[in-house]
Amino acid sequence: MSLFPSHITLYGRSIPVKTLLKSPPATTGWEKEWLDFLDEWYAPDDSIVVHTSGSTGKPKPIRLSKEFVAASARRTLLYFGLKENDRILHCLPSRYIAGKLMVVRSLIGKLDLHVADPSNDFHLLDTESFSFAAMVPNQVTGILDSKNGINRLQQIKKLLIGGSSVPAPLQERLRTISTEVCSSYAMTETATHIAIRRINGEGVDNYYHCMEGIRVSLSEAGCLMISVPGLDEEYLQTTDLAELIDEKTFRVLGRADHVIISGGIKFSPERLEEKLGNVIVQPFMISSLPDDKLGEQIVLLIEGNENPEAIPTIKELCLQHLDRYEQPRQIRFIPRLPRTPNGKLLRSGR
Repeated sequence: MSLFPSHITLYGRSIPVKTLLKSPPATTGWEKEWLDFLDEWYAPDDSIVVHTSGSTGKPKPIRLSKEFVAASARRTLLYFGLKENDRILHCLPSRYIAGKLMVVRSLIGKLDLHVADPSNDFHLLDTESFSFAAMVPNQVTGILDSKNGINRLQQIKKLLIGGSSVPAPLQERLRTISTEVCSSYAMTETATHIAIRRINGEGVDNYYHCMEGIRVSLSEAGCLMISVPGLDEEYLQTTDLAELIDEKTFRVLGRADHVIISGGIKFSPERLEEKLGNVIVQPFMISSLPDDKLGEQIVLLIEGNENPEAIPTIKELCLQHLDRYEQPRQIRFIPRLPRTPNGKLLRSGR
C-alpha cells in the first residue's frame, strides 16, 4: 500500500494527483481544506502538522510522521474490511485529524472518495450509498431527525462515530438500523482511533477493543495509558479515567481533568451524564460553579429556551437516577451548549 499513489479515485473517476493539485477545481472553504491537506500529504516533508481539538483548552499544533498516520489508516482498512474501489463518504472537517484520515484511507486503500460539506443535510443519501463513513454524533442525529432519516442512514453500510461520546438516546435510536455502527476512542496524538466498540447489532458492547498492535494500561491515578507502535514514548498518558478488563479491552469512566470536587467528594461529569442520558431528551451537560461551602456545586445545563415549568420534572428525574450527593444544585437553560468546532462539549470554561 503506497503512501503516495499517483492517482486518487474521486467520485468514481481516477484522477492523477498532480493534475488535481496543479489545477484544483473552484472550491468553497470545506473543499479547500481537504485539497490543502492533499497538498501537504504529497509535500516532501515526512510529517504533517495537526491540531488538537481544544476540548480541554487551547488547540495546540503537533507533528505526526506520515508513516505513523498511514499505519492508523491501514488499521482502519483492515478492521472494517474496506477494499479497492469501495465508496466512502468524507463529511468531516479536513482541518482535524479525523477528516485528514479519511483522505489518507482513500489514498492507501485505493477507495472511491466522495467529499461532502460537513454541515450539509445529507440529502445525497436519498440516492447514493456508501461502504463506509465517519461522522460526529451531531451529524448522525441530524440525519435521523430529517425526512426519511433512517433510510438515509442505512445507505451507509458501516458507520464510525467519533469526536465525542455517543449520547445514550442516540445509541438507542441506532439499535435497530441495518447499518453497522461503531463508536471510536480516538486522540489527535494517536492519529485518530485506537479502539472501537460496536453500539448496535451483533457484538454490541460497552467496552472498547483495541486495534491491532495497540495495548492499554492504567496509571497509578487510574488514567488510561496507550501503547501504539511508532510513538516516541512507550506509553501515551491520557487524562481519561478507565476500567480495564485486560490490555486490549477497556471502558472510559470520565476525564480526570473534568472532575468536580463538591463537599470533598469527586464527581465525574461524564458518569453523571451517562446516568441521565436515557431520561433527559434535550442536549445537556453537567458542569459546576464555585460554592463557598462546597468548593464547587454541581450544575445541570440544558440546551434550549428557558422553561421553568419543566424544572420540577427534571428534578424528579435527577432524584430517580442520581445518588443523593450527585444531585445538581442548579438547573439552567442556555441557548446553546459550549462546543468545539468539531462538536465536542467544551468543558474547559466551567
